Amino acid sequence: MKIAIKAVLLALGLLAGTAIAQAQTGASPGRAASPSLWHIKGEQGQVYLFGSVHVLPPEVKWRMAGIQSAVERSDVFVFEVPEDAAAVGQLRGLIQTQGYLPAAQSLRGQLHRAALPDYDAALKNSGLDAAAVEHERPWLAGIQMMFAEMAKLSFAAGNGVDTILMAEALKKHRQVRYLETIADQFALLAPDDRTLEVQEFEAGLKDLRDVAGGIEPMVRAWSNGDQAKLDELINGDLDEFPQARKLLLDDRNRRWVPQIEAMLKEKHTFFITVGAGHLTGPQGVPALLRQAGYMVEGP
Repeated sequence: MKIAIKAVLLALGLLAGTAIAQAQTGASPGRAASPSLWHIKGEQGQVYLFGSVHVLPPEVKWRMAGIQSAVERSDVFVFEVPEDAAAVGQLRGLIQTQGYLPAAQSLRGQLHRAALPDYDAALKNSGLDAAAVEHERPWLAGIQMMFAEMAKLSFAAGNGVDTILMAEALKKHRQVRYLETIADQFALLAPDDRTLEVQEFEAGLKDLRDVAGGIEPMVRAWSNGDQAKLDELINGDLDEFPQARKLLLDDRNRRWVPQIEAMLKEKHTFFITVGAGHLTGPQGVPALLRQAGYMVEGP
């Protein structure tokens, strides 16, 4: 699913540590990455902004000297949403109540005839239990299929940037805060418009045939700190769905900026990790902070 891949990798932190389906294969030799980092000084505090790819293969080594130094200097870590046991329980409860079709309905029955061959091919390739998927709403089935394909590429949420940093912050007893709630992000995954939900599911089925082709260019651009390329990939993929971009990225960026401005008034050094899609382009958080008059060091 185009939108689902983008959401998990670059926009939504909801599934970073609570992935519905995930698996890992053996790690390959390390691959060095140099992702972008931003720094903002405020009245009393300072903020580091770091973009996360929420689901990564194990061989990507992104903790370069500048990033590690910023992590060590920070005393408050900020993420999109919590990943603790309570959050996992809440997410699973929401999936149970909003992820499944009524007993008399089937996923196949929701789809147009022309989409059925792509659905059958995607379901077969995923290796998921067809009978179980048939009872799922399109949004949940799409994410399940996507994670199954990503697992074949050794991508897993446990390798995601925010999952690793959150575990480290908690282990070191650092203060941890969150920009959103589980309910906030879940509302973006499970749309109220059922017709749109089916349309997006059907539109994304063909992309499941080449998940690597959708994921690897984004990870490469992020790894190289190539914000122009990353913005091109994000905008190009979401041009087809402007409302999705507005909900997933633009609106949330604007809601986060006042929270960050408040942090800059505190006597703390904050390390904020959010999906990389939120930090790129003219509507990204760094650009919005610059527009608000802050000196933002970084690309």
